[in-house]
Amino acid sequence: MPGRHVTDQQVRLFMSLKQTHSVPVSAAKAGFSPATGYRIQNDPTLPSQKKPQRGRRRPDPLGEIFEAEVIPLLEASPGLRSVAIFEEIMRRHPELGTGIRRTLERRIRTWRAEHGAEQEVIFRQTHEPGRMGLSDFTDMRHLGVTIAGEALDHRLYHFRLAYSGFEHAHVVLGGESYVALAEGVQNALWSLGGVPSEHRTDSLSAAFRNIEAETEADLTERVEALCAHYGMTPSRNTKGVAHENGSIEGPHGHLKRAIQDALLLRGSPNFEDLDGYRRFIDEIVGRINARNRKRIDAERACLKPLPKQRTTDFEEVTVRITRTGGFLLKRVFYTVPSRLIGHRLRVRLYDDRLELFLGASYLQDLPRGRAHPNGGHGHVVNYRHVIHSLRKKPGALLGLSYRDHLFPRRVFRDVWDRLLEQTSDREACRTMVALLALAHDRGCEADLADQLEQDLRQNRLPNVTALQTLFTPSPESLPGVTVILSDLSAYDQLLSTSAITAEVTV
Repeated sequence: MPGRHVTDQQVRLFMSLKQTHSVPVSAAKAGFSPATGYRIQNDPTLPSQKKPQRGRRRPDPLGEIFEAEVIPLLEASPGLRSVAIFEEIMRRHPELGTGIRRTLERRIRTWRAEHGAEQEVIFRQTHEPGRMGLSDFTDMRHLGVTIAGEALDHRLYHFRLAYSGFEHAHVVLGGESYVALAEGVQNALWSLGGVPSEHRTDSLSAAFRNIEAETEADLTERVEALCAHYGMTPSRNTKGVAHENGSIEGPHGHLKRAIQDALLLRGSPNFEDLDGYRRFIDEIVGRINARNRKRIDAERACLKPLPKQRTTDFEEVTVRITRTGGFLLKRVFYTVPSRLIGHRLRVRLYDDRLELFLGASYLQDLPRGRAHPNGGHGHVVNYRHVIHSLRKKPGALLGLSYRDHLFPRRVFRDVWDRLLEQTSDREACRTMVALLALAHDRGCEADLADQLEQDLRQNRLPNVTALQTLFTPSPESLPGVTVILSDLSAYDQLLSTSAITAEVTV
């Protein structure tokens, strides 16, 4: 039509129609005149190819600078960032103005595409069902999860099957270690119900950091023995090359974002206890696995069977209980009942707990403590283990090295500080030991803590006598026990009956 340019699409349509129609008919169907049709027949070049290349509309601000100054910088330092080059050019030529930044960045990007160094190529892999399972740890501190108001410094052990996307996550309280890896892997495999042929991890450098070469070799052998127990071939990606573990590094981010979204929907990152947080993680991972159920069921058929039983997922050490009423393990002091002083105990060290054994007899569990990042010793102290001795020597509380860890709740520590401010050291020690003894004897730790909070709010010191009366059961509440004694002559009758029976038997 007059006044309108012919497009590439019209020309292509005309050339296609001309194979079966005349030029006038093809031109009419393409939307232009027969004269234009005859012209295009003689010269079928597309209109876009006839347009002359547009030149610059303004002078090149980098015309004299790019080759003389920028390219030498790029050749001398290939890793130099574009923003650093921009700042250097602005320092040399402030008259150019900041408006050249995007032009400079585009020019650098083009130059690197034509003359830059070769980049590493990522080779996508085809995963076979039942072949590879991957393990890794990821830091979770940025989510701000708290347990009973206390910040939870933790990581997440993450297991994933490369083919089906089956996932398992386990909350790890310490750092990367063999214990955390062994417990996480075994929980994942027994939850899955089968074993893949290969198990891949990163270099586990965090687990082997700052230890002797002999110890590192021992840990490596333990990981290999763990894989051998389940019939898996252990493998590691190259140290520092995360994309070789890409089948789990990427899902790290997806899982953490899913947890973050669930925390926002929940309305609070605070949990009453660690078990509640672990159930929360299990529920999120369960939803992910439900979406991949068909692929997971298909891969289960290709997995190897589980062994008859799990292998060890703990470290075992022997400790001696000293006169201090406890033992020191991995720079953490633990208290135990004082009757164990002088004995040697076997300790099974898990990620979140210690199991104590006297010979082959199981004694109890203790929560696992961690040493301070600054190198100081940690403490896991139970006031019930030492309260009987503190009653005899209450003054020892004043300079006790683990005093702050002895108090079972924060309110007890606040009461101690108040006692030190308003009474003598001797009186503060006596009162505090009496309160701890009351909590132990009457089993009223929580109720006593509520009473102490009320005293603090009303700015008064606790009255030990009144509290002992309050938590002493009244005589009316005690059950009445009536003991009916049997007549002793019944025993004579029983003995005579037994003698007659013996004679008949003979």
